[in-house]
Amino acid sequence: MIEKVIIMGAAGRDFHNFNVYFRDNERYDVVGFTATQIPDIHGRVYPPELCGTKYPDGIPIHPDDDLEGLIREKGVDLVVFSYSDITHNEVMHKASAVTAAGADFMIVGAPYTMIESNKPVISVCAVRTGCGKSQTSREVVRVLQDMGKRVVTVRHPMPYGDLVKQAVQRFAKYEDFDEHQCTIEEREEYEPVIDMGAVIYAGVDYGRILEAAEAEADVIVWDGGNNDTPFYKPDLNIVVFDPHRAGHEMTYHPGETNMRMCDVAIINKVDSATSEQVAEVRKNITTTNPNALIIEADSEVTADKPELISGKRVLVVEDGPTLTHGEMAYGAGVIAAERLGAAEMVDPRPYLVGTLKETFATYPDIGTLLPAMGYSAQQVRDLEATINATDCDVVISATPIDITGLLSVNKPLVRVKYGYKDNSAPTLESVVKEQFG
Repeated sequence: MIEKVIIMGAAGRDFHNFNVYFRDNERYDVVGFTATQIPDIHGRVYPPELCGTKYPDGIPIHPDDDLEGLIREKGVDLVVFSYSDITHNEVMHKASAVTAAGADFMIVGAPYTMIESNKPVISVCAVRTGCGKSQTSREVVRVLQDMGKRVVTVRHPMPYGDLVKQAVQRFAKYEDFDEHQCTIEEREEYEPVIDMGAVIYAGVDYGRILEAAEAEADVIVWDGGNNDTPFYKPDLNIVVFDPHRAGHEMTYHPGETNMRMCDVAIINKVDSATSEQVAEVRKNITTTNPNALIIEADSEVTADKPELISGKRVLVVEDGPTLTHGEMAYGAGVIAAERLGAAEMVDPRPYLVGTLKETFATYPDIGTLLPAMGYSAQQVRDLEATINATDCDVVISATPIDITGLLSVNKPLVRVKYGYKDNSAPTLESVVKEQFG
């Protein structure tokens, strides 16, 4: 009997699970995807060009809210949960809704979806969005470059445009961002890697991406998204933890899976967390994964014009996903504002324009910060208008990119960066060199 399947996702893990597990599997008939977390994803079609021979018309993508009705309408047998950074409690609410509607509920085992490479792979993942995995993966790239290795980074998918054109994306220069019509979120991940003189891939079909990356790499670095598990089978599995959210490593999916699988556990942000928070995270790691090597690290915050912040009323712009589904109440921009003596952090909510109002309605706990939303050209325009309308003296931009390359800002702007820094021995560098030297 062929089982009818719906895959729940957010334009990333769901497509990968389909490609590697369901696409050519005669046991299943995938009748739809559902989408959440990312604006304007639903209402599209996963294209036939990426579906293989079984789906000549492609596969429709529906709003997540329609799931229960779709199960009944289409006689669905199985629903596959395929997105990340969601509480265990919420996962089981989803499971209850699915089983009550008459379908089985499934989470695909992480190893089933890991593609094996013919080159060494180092994966860098996390237990929550915003732990600092990207800065950690860049530190791994730096170490490998210093060792004389040809390094290629492969980033977790963010395919928000034409999926056929985005099947395999290679970024080696800034002009590639325009060619691929990158969102702000994508640029935040790709730009710092290119600044290091490295190459980074992303897209939709991670089998084809791996083949392309292997052709020009000695070592591949998997840079994970949210708190998702690796798409490639790692030779060294590094997972980053955030003590500011101590305990979340035990209560979010699939972050706990990452904790249980990791070879190296990095407790980041030790310089700004309390000793009690760090101890709680360490205890949870040693209890669930006693074989993991634990490294403590700082998330080093620097400002390019620190003298502009002291005594000023500042608008803090932080990384978007960290504030939204990452649920962080602050980031590097807030830390810089506090350390450098800002007089006040201005609330942007009275000045929100267009789609930014929708973002704050969806994520009401963001508070007095402005997420750098830019999933579409309209969101970029609304972000620019909101910044320019806000009554403040200085803008602190703590996204990983120079937003003035995309926006025209009518106030002085201070760029705040955050980078990896070892806080204990052994160091991340020593671990990488020992295994790949």
